[in-house]
Amino acid sequence: MIRNKLRSIFNPDQFQGWNRRKSYFEGWYFKVLNEDETKAFAIIPGIAIDDQGMAQAFIQVLDGKKQTARYHKFAIQEFSPSPDKFNIAIQHNHFSIQSIHLDLPELKGELYFSNPVPWPNHWYSPGIMGPYTFLPLMECYHGIVSMDHTITGHLMVEGENLDFTNGRGYIEKDWGQSFPSAYIWMQSNHFSQQGISIKVSVAKIPYLGYSFVGFIAGVWLGDRLIQFTTYNQSSILKSVINSEKVELVLQNKNYRLEIHVRREKATALASPILGLMDGRIEESMNAQIEVCLIDRKTGHAIFNDVGRNGGLEVAGKIEEIRIP
Repeated sequence: MIRNKLRSIFNPDQFQGWNRRKSYFEGWYFKVLNEDETKAFAIIPGIAIDDQGMAQAFIQVLDGKKQTARYHKFAIQEFSPSPDKFNIAIQHNHFSIQSIHLDLPELKGELYFSNPVPWPNHWYSPGIMGPYTFLPLMECYHGIVSMDHTITGHLMVEGENLDFTNGRGYIEKDWGQSFPSAYIWMQSNHFSQQGISIKVSVAKIPYLGYSFVGFIAGVWLGDRLIQFTTYNQSSILKSVINSEKVELVLQNKNYRLEIHVRREKATALASPILGLMDGRIEESMNAQIEVCLIDRKTGHAIFNDVGRNGGLEVAGKIEEIRIP
């Protein structure tokens, strides 16, 4: 068990909860869209353990176009993770970086993923959490499995056969005790040019009686990843959130990232509170994310586009993460 835990620390995509018995959750987020962007789903497998040790496995399914969600609950004994790679099973459903196999009442089939784009992983900075990976007792940890990849395969959705060949996908994950009390999350990998992807999170981070506004963002430009994170000397200059919009400005040594999102109707999903899936968050998969990436040395925009089919969550006491 200790060996499994040590291996997982340096591989954030893998199951992390080997020694957890109370107040713990872990979930993976698979976003899939077909080629013509008429079908969009978020498929979220995971486990939840409350403060009394009562445990369950689950698979949530969000239909981004119909704006509906379903929650499937399983006995914890149905959850089976691999000890040496990202590969999990929940009853007859299987999930990995290469594929998913689904056998749910309303959703069946197989999708295969090729050319994934993982977040860089180093022994001193594992994945998107960087050195924060090594801090114990954090409320929530985060991981990026793939910023962008190509999909092939079919899904049978309520009796309708849907072809996802040449579609686009995205995979991330979270684990810990609870989601932050306030956060923004957004993601899109549907821009004018294929192979571009953005992911941004801003959250109130509690730690050992203190708290701070933390952020992690990355812009994948097809051949390079430009990072804006709390731990790489980036800064957050603006965080404006209200019922109509989200505006963010992040800056690192070389670039400034400006983002504007108009908030749309969202769908309720279950979220973890001390291991229980009793919280509620709202997610949209139809956001339009305006992105402008500026070279600080020249003042010129090196990327200026609008991301379609954007995932957007705005949750909790948002006044805690407003800047200025």
